[in-house]
Amino acid sequence: MGRSVATARAHANIALVKYWGKRDSANNLPAAGSLSLTLEPLTTQTRVEVAERDQVVLNGAVADAGPAARALRFLDLLAQKAGREERPPLRVVSHNLFPTGAGLASSASGFAALTVAGAAALEIEADPKTLSEWARHGSGSAARSIFGGFVRMHREGWAEPLEDVGLELGAVVVVVDDHQKDVGSTDGMEHTRRTSPYHDAWIRQVDADLAAAEQALRDRDLQRLADITEGNTLAMHANAMAARPGLLYWRPDTLAAVDRVRGLRSSGVPTFFTIDAGPHVVAFAPSEHLDRVERELRDLPGTRLIRARAGGPAERLDRTS
Repeated sequence: MGRSVATARAHANIALVKYWGKRDSANNLPAAGSLSLTLEPLTTQTRVEVAERDQVVLNGAVADAGPAARALRFLDLLAQKAGREERPPLRVVSHNLFPTGAGLASSASGFAALTVAGAAALEIEADPKTLSEWARHGSGSAARSIFGGFVRMHREGWAEPLEDVGLELGAVVVVVDDHQKDVGSTDGMEHTRRTSPYHDAWIRQVDADLAAAEQALRDRDLQRLADITEGNTLAMHANAMAARPGLLYWRPDTLAAVDRVRGLRSSGVPTFFTIDAGPHVVAFAPSEHLDRVERELRDLPGTRLIRARAGGPAERLDRTS
């Protein structure tokens, strides 16, 4: 193999129907499906190049041992998927244009970008469905970030974009705390699965919510989608809070943002919220209403805002060999 380098970009996705629980941890298979919207500018850009030794650089600094090992194990997997006994040493340089490990799906965009760039640097050809399956091994939600727009993740471990969606949504992300969260999503969902008395009921609810949310998108029924999305996120967090000991990702400013979004919808603004495994609140709305939503959320204390729109699929930016 010649000396290769490839750069890719991918966007985070925020789930309307959540992924919170695995049925097979070894293969990172979800216990239920999920539904998300890929968002720009929640973006990761990653370069992978054949080098003299393995190295992972994240956000301008050499990555800690844990994240570095996770990325390199994933590249080992890509090589194995291509039928190779070993891979060459690789240098990975990745940068997130939004908070890392803070509950805004940076692992989704990160591993989606690493999948595309890593496969290209290793000269592996694969279609998007296969890339989605591979990305799942790095981070379950990364399977969705291979695609743009509204994306469904299947229980079988691969994702696909939704067709014939009648709603076009953007988002205002209320960033409550930039710091890395104490309990990551992988550990948090496994702890919840093992100890929460609500977990089985949560998985059943996801199955129902997934079908209903897809129908609401096809019907352009924003009010129905809002009810499903908010109910699903509250159920996920209730499930996590009921673990022993409970997981509480929210902060006081999280509740303030939720209250503001609910107030906006009560006043006639078509907006609704979701919260991933972190303190941040994502307010979805049709694009023509985002100015109003952003204006009304701007004065929340202790927060900053990111204006987002539907993002495209993960893509290669360049390659030289």
